Amino acid sequence: QKRYKTARYPIRQPFFITILIWILSKFALMGKKYKIEKINMKGLKPPYILLSNHMYFVDFELTALGTFPHRINNVVNIDGYIKRAWLLRLIGAICTRKFSNDLHLIKSIKKVLKRGDSVGIYPEARYSPCGITSYIPESVAKLVKSCNVPLVIVIHRGNHLHTPFWAWKYPRKVPLHTTIKQVLNADEINNLSVEEIYDVIKREFVYDDYKYQKENNILITEKTRAEKLHKILYKCPHCNTEHKMNSKGIMLYCEECGASWKLNEDGSLEGINKDTIYSHIPDWFLWE
Repeated sequence: QKRYKTARYPIRQPFFITILIWILSKFALMGKKYKIEKINMKGLKPPYILLSNHMYFVDFELTALGTFPHRINNVVNIDGYIKRAWLLRLIGAICTRKFSNDLHLIKSIKKVLKRGDSVGIYPEARYSPCGITSYIPESVAKLVKSCNVPLVIVIHRGNHLHTPFWAWKYPRKVPLHTTIKQVLNADEINNLSVEEIYDVIKREFVYDDYKYQKENNILITEKTRAEKLHKILYKCPHCNTEHKMNSKGIMLYCEECGASWKLNEDGSLEGINKDTIYSHIPDWFLWE
């Protein structure tokens, strides 16, 4: 593949592409139960910065439906450009490399905002491995402060449960709920410090898909619901052995000491032949 030049400004997304994205997103979500809730968004017009969590490709489709007819220029890592750079250029995506200092990225973001469009950023820079909030650097707040445009936070719930990062071949029937909320307007950003903006981001950018499942009495009845769970729960809490965990059907088990757990329909883990220790999947993951 020809080397892609990241230091180039994104084009303005043609409006017919904005409409096409909306149509394709509607089509892709057919058969799925979803709800898009807008909070404090009345009257908000571009430009604004949109921060979103990221658990599954459907995130983009739900965000596109919720922000239509506004153009959203998404920041995309360079690996997304493999064999489809022309497509991402066409939709106005902003190319970057994760975990690197990229001054041109900042210039591109400000150029998009200056011409009156919005920028979509996935600040966790990865799919959520277990459906909970990952680390968000303070530099995100510095960027928001320097741009001085409204800040919108999008939180998708149920997307991880529907198609877990560790078992994308086994989608489940789970209702999806997306909230799109303006958390700060331009005047508030102008008057707040970077630390205060960061506190708002940390307070608003919180999610836990397994807690969402419990609170909404969502039952996942598929008989493969624990398949591949050992990819993220790789360390046994009983014998502390790593990479001897395995899974099959609705069961998770340790091949070293024989401990086994059942993944219940409500998303909780239940010890079968030993104490449960961690019934909440994210707690086990964080312990590791």
